[in-house]
Amino acid sequence: MKKGFEMTYKRILVPVDGSATSSKGLDEALKLARAERARIRLLHVIDDSLAFNSPDGAGANYVLEALRSSGREALSKAQERVRRAKLEAESTLIENFTGRVAEAIVEQAKRWRADVIVMGTHGRRGFGRLLIGSSAELVVRSSSIPVLLVPGRRGRAR
Repeated sequence: MKKGFEMTYKRILVPVDGSATSSKGLDEALKLARAERARIRLLHVIDDSLAFNSPDGAGANYVLEALRSSGREALSKAQERVRRAKLEAESTLIENFTGRVAEAIVEQAKRWRADVIVMGTHGRRGFGRLLIGSSAELVVRSSSIPVLLVPGRRGRAR
């Protein structure tokens, strides 16, 4: 008889944005990395479309620099949490000019040859999700590798 299929995760991609939700995703990624002796890559995607949404495009450079600064800070804080967990991670900040953040995450997972993507999700449902969209849902739908979604809220009855 064949033994059961065993999945190993040696390369874990962790999108971070500095939110409490992405922090919960990082917590789970750290547990998984420790258990699997895996490598971690922290990823922050700058959604450049946010800079160009003003009616006249005024202040686009200011907004872009603020987004870059925020992304560097999110990566730095995540990197510090990884160090406190006595693990190592590399980090990547990318700018996404053409498409959704979810597409950039999936593309980075392919390029880095990640075995799994671990990310927090707000868990919005219904009308809230329709208005805001769900990067996590789009990652799950378009990824060819496993995606571990970590809910941002715990202990809430539904």
